[in-house]
Amino acid sequence: MEASMTDYTISLPSYSIGASVLEHVGQICSPFGRRAVLIGGEHALAAIGEKLVSCVRNDGRIELTGPILYGGEASIENIRALMERCEVREADMIFAAGGGKALDTCKVLGDLTGKTVFTFPTIASTCAATTAVSILYRPDGCFDHPHFLPGPARHAFIDTTVIAAAPSRYLWAGLGDTYAKYFESSMSSRLDELNHYHTLGVVTSQACLTPLLRYGRQAMDAHEQQRVTPELEQVILTIIVTTGIASILLTADRIIDYNTGLAHAVFYALTAFPELEMEKYHLHGEVVGFGVLILLLVDGQRERFEELYRFNRSVGLPTSPEEIGVSEAMLARVISRIPEMPDIAHSPYKITESMLVKAFDELKRINSANQ
Repeated sequence: MEASMTDYTISLPSYSIGASVLEHVGQICSPFGRRAVLIGGEHALAAIGEKLVSCVRNDGRIELTGPILYGGEASIENIRALMERCEVREADMIFAAGGGKALDTCKVLGDLTGKTVFTFPTIASTCAATTAVSILYRPDGCFDHPHFLPGPARHAFIDTTVIAAAPSRYLWAGLGDTYAKYFESSMSSRLDELNHYHTLGVVTSQACLTPLLRYGRQAMDAHEQQRVTPELEQVILTIIVTTGIASILLTADRIIDYNTGLAHAVFYALTAFPELEMEKYHLHGEVVGFGVLILLLVDGQRERFEELYRFNRSVGLPTSPEEIGVSEAMLARVISRIPEMPDIAHSPYKITESMLVKAFDELKRINSANQ
């Protein structure tokens, strides 16, 4: 068993979900200050900004400044630039609106400035709104490092009508990133006798998979029609909240051993090749969802592979390297980079290049048989 830890604190997410959650911003946020600055991405601010400003103004308990664009990349350079803005320096709180990179930027900004952060996710593609870690990148888009935080944002406001109106591709990508949590954490922890919070995290990760298999296709259909249905709400909660809780528990000691794995190693290896422009043409969860198929083939989980292969095909998630822009000529270089990724440093066995070649070859054979 891991070394005993009897002096630690776990802070789990606080959140509101529904069509009228923004009406409660004043009540929930005002105990933490009078002035808030709104920061986010261009599309996110267009989607939620006017509604949020109106609700805050009508409530009257908070003065909202901004909006400010976060900079387009979750990088320390953009965070430092935001720290110099007078709106940020004078604010008591940071209202972070957008997807993963905008929210991760603002979470680190709050950590470095000592300001309370509230998140307003406008898409359901990651659990960034509720996690206690931010994934930072270099200005060129290549992965840099995880920045661990003392806890999650103070509160997440999940407006289902805003998320339902967003492009469906974000929810679609969120499916892949979310079910990866179960497969990666259960694989990476397989040989370990876990402490309480890691055990709880791995068990919680099961709930990152089951609702998606059950409701994923129905949720996608509803989202494409911009309708908020019980199935869509269940999937939104799974992507944003359940995965965030699992992540907090799995990274409570500020390590990534149980919070990532081979699926993410595939993604980050791909971002190491700027010529692929991976994040320009493909979403994080889209690629991670493909990476799960490689994980299952490498790990010999054939029944699970067949289940996830069918699911990916049913919702249009990628099942081949070509669907994520990787040619046959490029594939060998990518495969050689995957074993170098820190995401697989803590695995139940050493993941080798030959294992990966075999898995990619097997996937190619399966795809050919299903054409």
